[in-house]
Amino acid sequence: NMRGEVVGINSQIYSRSGGFMGISFAIPIDEAVRVAEQLKANGKVTRGRIGVAIEPVDKELAESLGLPRPGGALVRGVEDGSPAAKAGIEPGDIILRFDGKAIEKSADLPRIVGNTKPGTRATVEVWRRGASKTLTVTVGTFEDESAAASATEEPKTAKAGPLGLTVRELTAAERRELKVAGGVRVAEVAGPAATAGLRPGDVIVGLGNQTIASVREFERAVAEWPKGRPVSLLIRRGDWAQWVLVRP
Repeated sequence: NMRGEVVGINSQIYSRSGGFMGISFAIPIDEAVRVAEQLKANGKVTRGRIGVAIEPVDKELAESLGLPRPGGALVRGVEDGSPAAKAGIEPGDIILRFDGKAIEKSADLPRIVGNTKPGTRATVEVWRRGASKTLTVTVGTFEDESAAASATEEPKTAKAGPLGLTVRELTAAERRELKVAGGVRVAEVAGPAATAGLRPGDVIVGLGNQTIASVREFERAVAEWPKGRPVSLLIRRGDWAQWVLVRP
């Protein structure tokens, strides 16, 4: 900077021709110092982890879930047996703060968690079903993660909905496999649902800020949803969860 202080260490350059084009990417100096101190003390770098897969939260999703403004990290999946799972973090939650630090965008979360010492008990503020909730997570040590996704097709009962969706109840085996208490499985998609990207085999576990445990609850929630307004559905696809907006 202007005072001659090191604020970052270049790690990459941008080039389309093989030569330097004047754009470089740097590691912040505080992160570099932290790594250097760990290497001197322990001979290796330890990073914190909680075991979640995340994605950004856009304006439309924030509005549909009643969030005051876009921000945070949407939890797509929670690794089985991970610190996040033990803390009660669920797929579909939006992480707003971690250890007192605001998560302005999803990319903030891995940086903040990674810089948190393993073993730290950190508070996590999440947005769940229209309200904020505070949980406590014990940060783990970053290691190789593995996840397996599987699904079985054992149709039980099916009913058509007004969104271009035909859904059916989950079997007990499917609930155990997905580790969910309830939900409805998508049997067929057409019209708005197909345009939104829903697929047969998806499992709908939430609509707006309501939990969906059965076909009856799904039908009631759809009937009560304001006409003409995009419907936000929380779906499970294998081990992953995501919000899908279906526009009538």
